[in-house]
Amino acid sequence: MYHRIGAAAYKADLKNTLALCELLHHPEKNFKSVHIAGTNGKGSTSHMLAAIFQSAGYKTGLYTSPHLVDFRERIRINGAMIPESEVVAFVEKYRTAFEKIELSFFEWTVGLCFDYFSGEEVDIAIVETGLGGRLDSTNVIIPEISVITNISLDHTNLLGKTLEEIATEKAGIIKEGVPVVIGEENDSTKTVFTKKAAAMHSPVSFPSGDSSVKIIKENADSMVIDVEVAGIPFPGLELDLTGNYQAQNIAGVIAAILQLQNQGWKISTEHIYTGLKNVKQVTGLMGRWQKISSQPLTICDVGHNEAGIREVVGQLGKIKFRHLHFVLGMVNDKDISSVLALLPKEATYYFCRAAIPRALDADVLRQQAEKFKLKGKNYSSVLSALKTAQSAASVNDLVFVGGSTFVVAEVL
Repeated sequence: MYHRIGAAAYKADLKNTLALCELLHHPEKNFKSVHIAGTNGKGSTSHMLAAIFQSAGYKTGLYTSPHLVDFRERIRINGAMIPESEVVAFVEKYRTAFEKIELSFFEWTVGLCFDYFSGEEVDIAIVETGLGGRLDSTNVIIPEISVITNISLDHTNLLGKTLEEIATEKAGIIKEGVPVVIGEENDSTKTVFTKKAAAMHSPVSFPSGDSSVKIIKENADSMVIDVEVAGIPFPGLELDLTGNYQAQNIAGVIAAILQLQNQGWKISTEHIYTGLKNVKQVTGLMGRWQKISSQPLTICDVGHNEAGIREVVGQLGKIKFRHLHFVLGMVNDKDISSVLALLPKEATYYFCRAAIPRALDADVLRQQAEKFKLKGKNYSSVLSALKTAQSAASVNDLVFVGGSTFVVAEVL
């Protein structure tokens, strides 16, 4: 299980997935889909697209990873998690055959997802890659459109050491003749995407180059944005997600919807406004700049790599508070120096270790953090760190929880 133990669980080919699809009689061919890859933002983008499709009346499947609290979060239809009975029945039916193929946890889950969406006859499935793109188990679908949110350095031990190498892996989801939207234009990666799109005869668009996004109003629960994409204005668009990075995601989401409208999907401007106003409510999205307590104000976010933490720090800079209490935990298989260098030195840190094998020891994290003048104590668990931070916080203080998806999962 990659998310628990790391690279040892990663399988860098599609052989097992192809055998899996054959055994299941190719359920991936029985529904239409949107395929999403990227380093950051693909989860938020997936949920925003799902919310818009749901608002338009389509029966919408949504596949994301990892889960935060319940495994079934990964597989939803119209916001409802797959029933436990469906999971149990699938495992009982296929366990012996799957064990012969030696499927990974992620491959099992992709099979379950595709089988469930096929059986439930969804109108559209929003499918998020797990890791990379080219060799990801989800990369057997032929979508209506592909979306690549952004590229930054993450999983460099598996995907490549440079932005260009990582972009090449993400570009692997581009299919013959299928339009692709690149959410963030970057000089280091644009050539990779344009060459791949040309080779696949796929129309490619970079909406960030011809879009404008302006945050008009923002609070802890929502933001209002003026957006213009491809010359089409969307004034006063309300989004029930917060964080500067959502403003970056929104242009790619709308660009994808405009392309899908051209393909005949019946999605109106009203559907876009309604969907984006109710993303969390209709899809169940959690962990993106989420307020978990008001007294003291406590916010969590799953951003965990350099680009994600940069956005978190920028968002913290927009909030007024007397003192910051930062509950921090990380995983043990990444270069954490680039992340620690970004964190505010004036905060008090509560170092902790999530309850998974891949988590970094809290005392090791504290020692590494001290090299960057980050001061605090280590705690035996995430919840003890949070409880201590909240007890120490005064009325005007802020408690933030992050550094790892798994740390956030334990406080939700």
